[in-house]
Amino acid sequence: MSWYQLNNPGEVISPSLLFYKDRIESNIRSMVSIAGSPDRLVPHVKTHKCPEIVEKQLSAGISKFKCATVAEAEMVASAGAPWVLIAYQLVGPNIERLFALRAKFPNTTFASLVDNEQTAAMLHEASISKGLRSNVFLDVNNGMNRTGHATDESLLSLYRYVNSLEGLAFGGVHIYDGHIRNPEFSERKAAADEAYEKVLPLLDRIETECGYEPMIIVGGSPSFTVHTLRPDVYLSPGTNVLWDWGYGDRFDGQPFEHAALILTRVVSKPAPGIVTIDLGHKAIAAENPIENRLRLLNLPDYTLLGQSEEHGVLQVGTDAWEAIQIGDVFYALPYHICPTVALHDFATIIEDGNVVDEWRITARSRRITI
Repeated sequence: MSWYQLNNPGEVISPSLLFYKDRIESNIRSMVSIAGSPDRLVPHVKTHKCPEIVEKQLSAGISKFKCATVAEAEMVASAGAPWVLIAYQLVGPNIERLFALRAKFPNTTFASLVDNEQTAAMLHEASISKGLRSNVFLDVNNGMNRTGHATDESLLSLYRYVNSLEGLAFGGVHIYDGHIRNPEFSERKAAADEAYEKVLPLLDRIETECGYEPMIIVGGSPSFTVHTLRPDVYLSPGTNVLWDWGYGDRFDGQPFEHAALILTRVVSKPAPGIVTIDLGHKAIAAENPIENRLRLLNLPDYTLLGQSEEHGVLQVGTDAWEAIQIGDVFYALPYHICPTVALHDFATIIEDGNVVDEWRITARSRRITI
């Protein structure tokens, strides 16, 4: 049997998210090995959103985590994490939710991002009104153009402004370069180095002004193996813990195993050469073009013609069409695992081909209790 096949697939509804426990544990070990120490890791939890995986990372010595939502932060803190960066700028009611998190989890240190004075002022005023200080990281844009302050002299002005506010405590700098996705390592390294070097003079000046080495959190999964070569930075891979088709096929030098699949079944054979599976938009991420959504591991020759909410329509050869039966099980490797996980309430846990547990995808919700 192949690594992904279940001994008793009849125990699993379809479509269902499968987590392969041994492979997740192997990927965590690989993350630590590449980083050189668990102390350097600040893994993002947005890929799995699951406390059981956070607990495994804690057991591996990882103590710092990154997330995107207040719900993810609550999930991580509830799993026992001592330090959490919400890698997002908090606005509106999310500012009050940050203080609710701090009250509920007093043993966890929380931080968030700012990239402008207005956000910093709002968080400062809310902090002062509660007699508290809030930890913040400066979010720096070194080329992705999604969030972050530009890499120019005004970054120093933002640092000085943040440092002048009694309600804020400067924690460090966050630099995410998710736009760098060169497949070959040397090209990816050259691009990541060039982008990072734009920030270096400003980091040096911030360090001179604050009088200590601020915490620098750099990169994501694509650039993980590049930034690990910088001894003084923290690393924040995320997708690596589950891995997917999109990253697995694209980046060399990353020894991670696919650890999450979708189990799907044949529900119809409406015409010769056409097979329909129960894998639609609501069960696997569909933001990419149709050719970049899923790979069926146990069906070698097919074309995904289309998807709707609950259906995936395949074209197969005559021999395959005749051999495929209604109810047959296929195992789909997602192109993009992060939004795929967010579509499921639970993951079925697989070990040695057997169903051994079920884990709730706790932080797929935008709100847990706070």
